[in-house]
Amino acid sequence: MASTLRTLALSAPSVAAAVAYTGATTLDSTTAVVGTLTADELIQDNRNLAKLSRAAEITSLVDSHKRAHVVVPASELIGLIPVLRELAQNKRSVVLHVPISSADDVTDVLAVRDSGCAVLRSATAQQAVDFSLVAALSAQKLGVPFIHCFANGTGPVDVQAYEPIADNADIAAFLKDEKETEGDVQEVSVADAAYAVVAQAMALFDKSYSPVTYVGAADATLVYATFGSELSAEALGAAGAVQISLYRPLSVQAVVAVVPQSATRLVALEQVVRQPTAWGPLLFDLATVLHSREWEAQEDRARPIILDAVSAASPAEFSAAQLAQVTTHAMELDSPAHFDSAAIAGIATSSALAEDVAGLSVEEQKKRVESIPYGQLLRDLFKQRLHVANAAESRSIWGDSGQVGSTPEFGFGQLTAAERERTRLAQAVTDVLRDVSIPLSKALHTALNQWLGSKDDAAVATHALADEINALLDAETAPALGAVRQLRAHFARQSSWLVGADEWAYDLGSSGVHHVIASGLNVNMLVLDTAQYPFAATDKNGTRKKDVGLYAMNYGTAYVASVAVYASYTQVLQALAEADAFPGPSVVVAYLPHAGGVFGGNYSPIEVLQQSKLAVDSGAWPLYRWDPTKADSARFQLDSERLRRSLEDFLQRENVLAAIGHAEPKLSGVGASVEGKTGARLARKARGDVDTLLGGLGGPPLLVLFASDNGNAEETARRVARQGRRRGLDVRCMGMDEFDVEELPFEKTVVVSVSTAGQGEIPTNGREFLKALQAASINLNATQFAVFGLGDSHYWPRAEDAIFYNKPARDIDRKLSELGGARLIDVGLGDDQDADGWETGFADFEQRLWAALNIDVVAGAGVEEEAPSRTDEENKVISNFLRGSISQAIADTSCGYVDEWDGKLLKFHGTYMQDDRDLRAERMSRGEEKAFSFMIRVRLPGGVATPAQWLAMDKLADEYGNQTMKITTRQTFQLHGVLKRDLRETMRGINRALMDTIAACGDVNRNVVASANPLQAHLQPEVVQLATDISRHLLPSTSAYHEIWLDDKLVAGAAEQTSPVADYEPLYGPAYLPRKYKIAIAIPPENDVDVVAYDLGFIAILDDEQQNILGYNVMIGGGMGMTHNNRKTYPRLATCLGYVPKDKAIAVSEKVMLVQRDHGDRTNRKHARLKYTVDDYGMDWWRQQVEQRLGFAFEPERPYAFTHNGDRYGWVKSTPGLNNFTMFVQNGRVANFPDGKPLKAALAELARVHTGNFRLTCNAHLIVADVKDEDVPAISALLARHGLDNLDYSALRLHSMACAALPTCGLAMAESERYLPRLIDLLDKIIDEAGLRQNAIVIRMTGCPNGCARPYNAEIAFVGKAPGAYNLYLGGSHSGERLNKIYRETVTEEQILEVLAPIIKQYAVERNEDEHFGDFVIRKGIIKETREGKDFHEV
Repeated sequence: MASTLRTLALSAPSVAAAVAYTGATTLDSTTAVVGTLTADELIQDNRNLAKLSRAAEITSLVDSHKRAHVVVPASELIGLIPVLRELAQNKRSVVLHVPISSADDVTDVLAVRDSGCAVLRSATAQQAVDFSLVAALSAQKLGVPFIHCFANGTGPVDVQAYEPIADNADIAAFLKDEKETEGDVQEVSVADAAYAVVAQAMALFDKSYSPVTYVGAADATLVYATFGSELSAEALGAAGAVQISLYRPLSVQAVVAVVPQSATRLVALEQVVRQPTAWGPLLFDLATVLHSREWEAQEDRARPIILDAVSAASPAEFSAAQLAQVTTHAMELDSPAHFDSAAIAGIATSSALAEDVAGLSVEEQKKRVESIPYGQLLRDLFKQRLHVANAAESRSIWGDSGQVGSTPEFGFGQLTAAERERTRLAQAVTDVLRDVSIPLSKALHTALNQWLGSKDDAAVATHALADEINALLDAETAPALGAVRQLRAHFARQSSWLVGADEWAYDLGSSGVHHVIASGLNVNMLVLDTAQYPFAATDKNGTRKKDVGLYAMNYGTAYVASVAVYASYTQVLQALAEADAFPGPSVVVAYLPHAGGVFGGNYSPIEVLQQSKLAVDSGAWPLYRWDPTKADSARFQLDSERLRRSLEDFLQRENVLAAIGHAEPKLSGVGASVEGKTGARLARKARGDVDTLLGGLGGPPLLVLFASDNGNAEETARRVARQGRRRGLDVRCMGMDEFDVEELPFEKTVVVSVSTAGQGEIPTNGREFLKALQAASINLNATQFAVFGLGDSHYWPRAEDAIFYNKPARDIDRKLSELGGARLIDVGLGDDQDADGWETGFADFEQRLWAALNIDVVAGAGVEEEAPSRTDEENKVISNFLRGSISQAIADTSCGYVDEWDGKLLKFHGTYMQDDRDLRAERMSRGEEKAFSFMIRVRLPGGVATPAQWLAMDKLADEYGNQTMKITTRQTFQLHGVLKRDLRETMRGINRALMDTIAACGDVNRNVVASANPLQAHLQPEVVQLATDISRHLLPSTSAYHEIWLDDKLVAGAAEQTSPVADYEPLYGPAYLPRKYKIAIAIPPENDVDVVAYDLGFIAILDDEQQNILGYNVMIGGGMGMTHNNRKTYPRLATCLGYVPKDKAIAVSEKVMLVQRDHGDRTNRKHARLKYTVDDYGMDWWRQQVEQRLGFAFEPERPYAFTHNGDRYGWVKSTPGLNNFTMFVQNGRVANFPDGKPLKAALAELARVHTGNFRLTCNAHLIVADVKDEDVPAISALLARHGLDNLDYSALRLHSMACAALPTCGLAMAESERYLPRLIDLLDKIIDEAGLRQNAIVIRMTGCPNGCARPYNAEIAFVGKAPGAYNLYLGGSHSGERLNKIYRETVTEEQILEVLAPIIKQYAVERNEDEHFGDFVIRKGIIKETREGKDFHEV
């Protein structure tokens, strides 16, 4: 085939000329080339190819020819976007040939990739000529315009032209279906169909051609993907390459088919500059491929890591050696990343990859705008013309108000002034031209005339014309030109923009948006909407958000567009260009979702891409353009597939108004609102009538409402509901915020149950109800009610705080009465201080309620009984050795949660269900379930992890978690934010890294901790081995963990036994332990594990030379948790049973556990910890029980001494030849923080080069362990480069620790991890003033009294009691061996500083030498010493 076509050889001066010649001479007579040059002239003078005619000429050319070839410089493509879209919409068989000679050209081609045109790229000179005809044939057959880009060589190129295609039988056969195809283009223009047509056309010229090809090793683990550029197999080495010639439409199936099964990394090797998005365009296409149905259809195929290698260098420029360098670098990356491939390979490029955006304006008004995609696009499009009027550096652009310089009216004022000045300039120029007495040069006269006639045309009133006029003005001396000279800065037509965020949408009037839209001036607004999908209706203050775009369209005089750069890049460019050209106000609403800030370290382009795709595909964020100056049918252009209902309504109204000629006025918003409310009221009245009728048939109605944080109020409400059904009532039971207060008058009987949160506040799921109730003016004369409240009368012990006790219940009771409701009984008050807690008050309330209603139990009623309640002990016994129905629960994709009982069992598997409490109210207002996710804790005895394990956890955190890791006080890893659907894959990932999560939580022995960095460094491996052996020995024996998480087939749950061998638990039995069991091992004098805070502690006793461990003092009965104001609960430090040789430690750990298994309290979980069993039975009894099971007696306790319980920071020598570096990790959170500190990324980089181990400490810090002497300089340099060696913190901060608390912990009453750093900032000022910066004070904070951060043996501790309120404890020992005691209850930040400042200053002045703070406050009588747990509450 090729031989018969290639008949005429010629020598052309460039590929561009050859392509133009081919297009102009080998196709039929309806083909044309833009311009007046003949084909011969094109060949002789290739420079003329760059002279593109105006868009109007191209449109005219295309209109006059059925098919056309156009040679277009890449730099003009962006300006042609409207033309390209029109060509695509009209299905014109046009080919635009685009010469490529630089990275700028490639970038411009990629900018129009979403214009609707097919994009085809040639890699060689011969392909350029061949593909010019491939593009023509494919365009003709598909009815799709093609952009054909090719490398434009500089010297003569030998190519071959073709016979007229009409004379060739094979091509004629290819085109024979053309007319039939034209009528059904939509079906054949999908990506795979287009791929087939282009492939067929390519085969006419060379059988080796393919739209998507693969070269390189068949078993390559690293695969590049390129846009058209050819990479040889020799250059690739062991790598491979997917070379995409047909880039649009992209056939996902074709790409999936050629990527080898062996690929673990897929690298987009891109030649791009001026990137507006954080990742290159090809990378986003690869992400789509890897998450496509086609990819998912391949069973057991792993998804490669995608990487973005971006530079100004063409892939073809890389030599084999240079490409090998890029390959090596890419293989070292274990998570999605982007890098400069040319810099890695040492290739000097002429165009910078990322332009420096700093200092672009004296006022710095553009600096931040250009840091985001839309800002870069504005700069790319308008260059010197761009003028951003408001203060872009202000934070309020991203949603925080406060700086005047960022508001629309401020910028609008600037632009109005500029327009006024330009009007004055026009008048001054007019006056000069009219006054013939003013001597003007002919050149100046001509230039001013030209400017005056086209001053609003940006294509004429350019900076070049302005410079020309100003130069001519400088040559003139006439005084009459003074006014023109004074205003000369306004000759160039600026592209004026106001840039802001979605905060402007909450108050269109006061924000100034309305004034801009109503002004009629040529002002453009770019409003970034940063809300995450799905969208909330209101902000955190309950303010409803307005649709700025819809508001502007309703106004009727503004150009409006809705865009999303991560959904359609080309559409954004077109919208911005149209907005600039529109002769009036323009509003472009741009989607850029982010959770923590566009400029923060947590800004994830991949997440933004996913969010954008979801929002656009669902119709929640439609892409459209609205131009009111166009004809009715052309005003609205929908650029996405789906439209929001509100926009549909607007367009429908526009059509109706157009039809009736605006003969009738529109109804006002007030009228519509009144009409809607009247309709809703009538509907409720009708429903009330129906309920009255049905009440006579099926029982009277009863509405039960609840507001509950911890489930107790909900439980009481459901009890009332059950009893109501037993009495034949028609019962509805729901959360308060699910009910409309306006409907209360139509309810006959209402029972409310509400708990108390914080300082007399209502729980989250009742806030909106209470707010609406307090503002309501309804009449409840026909409604009777009863209210029950749950609270703690001693929670706020001061007399003046008594008003907070059950305040929500009493407020609701009073308001219902004020609105005319009939109180059935006095408000019921459940008190946690009663013997049975709230149960005592509730029993009385129920009895009075049913007596007041005088309704007896009806035989046979209450058939809709809820599932019977069960105890935790029953749940364990019937779980079939921890299986329950977990398998079914995690396979259920209809919700993000599991039920209560599976949730309890999941703890044994190492995971807790949580929800984001920051989002509860918002999601509830939208009728959505809570933002459920799961915390996963790893079982890591001794806290030692390899670098490979660290990297595995880092990767899992990115893929399935919230992109952070937590080093816990349990000396292990925690992942947060894992969705239910990802639980199994995350568990598998942890196990693949040779770790697991079984028994990391639950009523079993949990992670065993050990000294991480003892002074006797050679003994650390021994205690880690003991921790590992104990952990292994006490592991549950059930096979449920393996079956549920690791088997290929999910296991049936509940009572069915699925393992081939019947499970049994030789140590635990089917009920496991009453509560958790924790073990620690310490080597004095370091107590970095807080060994006496655990159920069981082993304190190493060394020989006289301090070289060997002889045995252990055995400590039992430690534990931190308690409940506020419940004196029956308390923290306790462990007591010594005696001493045992070290070979008996494992046996001791087992026997102590078995005593607790058999004698621990299984009826009251608040009394079920081993510490209470010790106090219930006494140490003598315990010693006897354990010795009886051991078969030998304990020896007397041996002497030891601890000096402190903190970590030893910085470099310390380990064993000979090895070194350890301990770094401070604030509260154990490993994340890329938004303040520019990418801690997580830095530690991943460290893990990739570190040859030793990592040790996690019980103080939530990290030790880079076993660094060889010769590696210390390199590791030190790496630490310094990332700021990880900075230990210049106060000793107070270095000895601080906080639990995770809000937003994920369901038990948290106050902030902890997110607040303690700020509090320490404030305390540091006091510490510095007192001269104590280097004096260590152990300070800890928890969000609730359960004690996860071990607060009760700290020298200063804060335990959360309500939002912003903490109990303050003082007097713990610096070595962790003494409990503290409460000093002040319910203190706020201001009170904390007020209380602690004088004590700290007194300590600085009056302390003894080497006296620690905890000892000082006891010696001075500031706080009473706590001698044992049982007197913890004695003050």
